[in-house]
Amino acid sequence: MEDELPYLLALALFALSTAGTPGPNNLMLTASGATYGFVRSIPHMLGILIGFAILLSAVAAGLGSIFQMWPLTHTLLKVIGTIYLFYLAWKIANANASPDDNHESSQPLSTWQAAGFQFVNPKAWIMCITAISSFTKGGDQYVISALLIIAAYSLVMVNTLPIWTLFGKLIGQKLKTQRARVRFNYMMGGLTASSVLMIIF
Repeated sequence: MEDELPYLLALALFALSTAGTPGPNNLMLTASGATYGFVRSIPHMLGILIGFAILLSAVAAGLGSIFQMWPLTHTLLKVIGTIYLFYLAWKIANANASPDDNHESSQPLSTWQAAGFQFVNPKAWIMCITAISSFTKGGDQYVISALLIIAAYSLVMVNTLPIWTLFGKLIGQKLKTQRARVRFNYMMGGLTASSVLMIIF
């Protein structure tokens, strides 16, 4: 077991540094927390957990090698991801900004929408491909190491996703006027749109 500690520590730190830092998922959760509150954002968080675990499993099963075999699929993913991120950024920027309602006219991402987004999220693909290529072991230990990677990311996300959502909720509570909320929504929409830079470059 002691021989595995450096490996497990490195895996945990990698998962924390990639899943806990700003990116489309965390920025969108911050915006969701500010606009809809923590409870209504729970399906969004759950969807990220489910979708990312499925994506990791798919990459471990060999889906990531498709990019090497057919580079055009990588370009196609970039195009789809760019379009969808701009769409989500537009939705965030134009979310209902009134501080006096419960935002019933608009809805946060559902569990399955958030799960599906992982497959067009460029950061999620980069994280999964890098994690699987760097931390899986050969031979009989491949499956076990892949499961450890999924477990590590799930454990990290269970803790970090609520933090980003709560951060957004706290910000939302400080935005007392509609003008302040509109500015915040535009800022979060702009930051989400800026995630496209990860796709282009």
